[in-house]
Amino acid sequence: TLAALAAHLAPAGQRLGIDEVVPGSSVGGGIATGLCGPSRLAHGAVRDLLLGVTVVLADGTVARSGGKVVKNVAGYDLGKLYTGSYGTLGVLVEAVFRLHPLPERAVWVVATYRDEPGAGAAASAVVASQVVPSGVEIDRPQPGAPLQVAVAIEGSAAGVGARVERTLALLGAGADAQDTPPPWWGRIPGAVTVKMTGEISQVPELLGAIKVPRVVVRASAGVGIVHAGLPSTADAATVTSLLSVARRAATAAGGSATLLRAPTAFKAGLDVWGPVPALTLMSRVKDVFDPGRRLAPGRFVGGI
Repeated sequence: TLAALAAHLAPAGQRLGIDEVVPGSSVGGGIATGLCGPSRLAHGAVRDLLLGVTVVLADGTVARSGGKVVKNVAGYDLGKLYTGSYGTLGVLVEAVFRLHPLPERAVWVVATYRDEPGAGAAASAVVASQVVPSGVEIDRPQPGAPLQVAVAIEGSAAGVGARVERTLALLGAGADAQDTPPPWWGRIPGAVTVKMTGEISQVPELLGAIKVPRVVVRASAGVGIVHAGLPSTADAATVTSLLSVARRAATAAGGSATLLRAPTAFKAGLDVWGPVPALTLMSRVKDVFDPGRRLAPGRFVGGI
């Protein structure tokens, strides 16, 4: 699991910059889904941290790509192909990652805003500043509720203080600095979750567009990703409404929306993935790597 790996790396002062956005997440699951959390702003996505992979193909062939150093010329970068492939192209058996040092100090600066434009403007100001945040997240617990903006500042013990003061000034009156993250930090919301992407400047619009009852909306403001979550008690009609609203909003924001997780019964009859322009190419890649369609059949977009 990512948690076990973090515990193993910590004594060496190192970490893997992939957040455990779902409790119990594994390293392989992180690659297969490509899910990212707040740390993506500072460290990049999963595909950016992956230096090399070893996979077993459907016919038993062992394939390797990449290497064990940042600068390698070992041919086609299969790691990027396997990231986010949901187990449909091969079985991951080894992964080589780029690590980052653990910071000497970490502080979270938190502020509350009445509406989406206010929260979005504050988050944008931090992202565009020179405080170099490690994460900028926005949380809205329900439609119409105040929004909380949290900014992670990490680094040397001597350098964090000035950056925290600058962040407090950017977030305005009521901002507070704390040594622990908010309880919602780095977690994908809801038992039913829709993931939206869009231009970074459109994050406030995405937040404001999702007004389905009982929905929790959480955004990674610096990378243009928004998650909307419903509780397990939500009915099928509410899930359908959320997906429809999210898809319209994401399309207008220059992105897309997918139903990231939901009970199997809810997925029947729903377009989980939405329009995929590269579907023909993806299907051809599947035919090359797994012509018998043995690996995770039907798990991915277009029934791949």
